[in-house]
Amino acid sequence: MDKVSTLGIDIAKNVFQVHGVDEASEIVVRRQLERIQVLKFFAKLPACLVGLEACATSHHWARELSKLGHDVRLMPPRYVKPYVKRNKNDAADAEAICEAVQRPNMRFVPIKSPEQQSVLMMHRTRQLFVRQRTSLINAIRAHMAEFGIVAGIGRNGVEKLLHIITKAQDKRVPETARESFLALAAQLELVKRQILQADRRVLAWHRTNKTSKRLEAIPGVGPLIASALVASVPDPSAFRSGRDLSAWIGLVPKQNSTGGKDRLGSISKAGNRYLRQILVVGALSVIKRAKQLGYTRHPWLVKLMERRSPKIAAIALANKIARIAWAMMVRNESYRTPLPASV
Repeated sequence: MDKVSTLGIDIAKNVFQVHGVDEASEIVVRRQLERIQVLKFFAKLPACLVGLEACATSHHWARELSKLGHDVRLMPPRYVKPYVKRNKNDAADAEAICEAVQRPNMRFVPIKSPEQQSVLMMHRTRQLFVRQRTSLINAIRAHMAEFGIVAGIGRNGVEKLLHIITKAQDKRVPETARESFLALAAQLELVKRQILQADRRVLAWHRTNKTSKRLEAIPGVGPLIASALVASVPDPSAFRSGRDLSAWIGLVPKQNSTGGKDRLGSISKAGNRYLRQILVVGALSVIKRAKQLGYTRHPWLVKLMERRSPKIAAIALANKIARIAWAMMVRNESYRTPLPASV
């Protein structure tokens, strides 16, 4: 056991698979561990390189093993998969992790702190409530349509339907169905209050974080996007450039280039789906405001919108916002408003 230099661990809920090698890459240990045995096992080992896949609970185990003196590194699962030889199982996965963590060109995932994970949990909780609100609204609209009652899209349309539900004099809704509608309406009101409370919690944390407050100055970035960026990117210097951050989020085109010919396709969507979604929404808000006011501080965006659709322009602007945010986080700088094109 004292010869282990590198160790890969395939984590799970209760059963963990461990694969360790020495400095000559000879297998030293290959065994299963119960959850309660993991920390005891690693406490007896001398400090070594430990590799894990960046998945559920991985950041918790990375922090715990780091406390024991081990050099813990997290890797994206898609980068580990090529090292699985055949017949995927826990033992093969642990061996692949052990092999992948030793590669000099491997890309690693920074370990998140409990605070960062707590902020992301606030965002995920809010996102869950938003999905539930959408589901409830769709259910109310669909059921009301069965009785020939429809309303326009948007918030005003939903309010009209809720008013009909609470109006007992309206005989278009049978009394038996009205009870179910009232239950859905009550649940919708509860979810709306929970979303509002989640927004307040995110805003309270945002105001306590200096980096998040600086990022808010970027056009199209509010407390929600700023706090999500800070919590999702614990170490911005892990990205070599702003484009690398955009690629990680999934805002850059797919490439199918060969023979010196560059072939770019649609955006890759191969990264952080939540960050990509809120960045695009923020970019769309900038475009909408620019259309309303008839001007913009981004001449390149105006030219792009002349030949491309607003959605494509929003993707380009979201890409630019991500690059600006990376530069501000890495250099610890504040946002500088671009000068007008005439200057």
